Amino acid sequence: MCLAVPMKIVKKDGFSASAEADGVFMEVNLRLLDDARIGDYVLVHAGFAIEKVDEHEAEETLKMMEEIAGLNEKNEVR
Repeated sequence: MCLAVPMKIVKKDGFSASAEADGVFMEVNLRLLDDARIGDYVLVHAGFAIEKVDEHEAEETLKMMEEIAGLNEKNEVR
């Protein structure tokens, strides 16, 4: 299974960027996107930004991922 995580670009230097999601920062390769800018939300998979997404969609996805993680933690306690 593959997972792409929405992250916000906070710094950019050519085809490299620093992206953030929920306080976690990651170096991201932007070579697959022509027009990624600081402030954009992108889906990140295996260190590559693969698609731009709007802010609302990114926040909703991150919220769902947090809920899923919380469900997994509850199941592990049993």
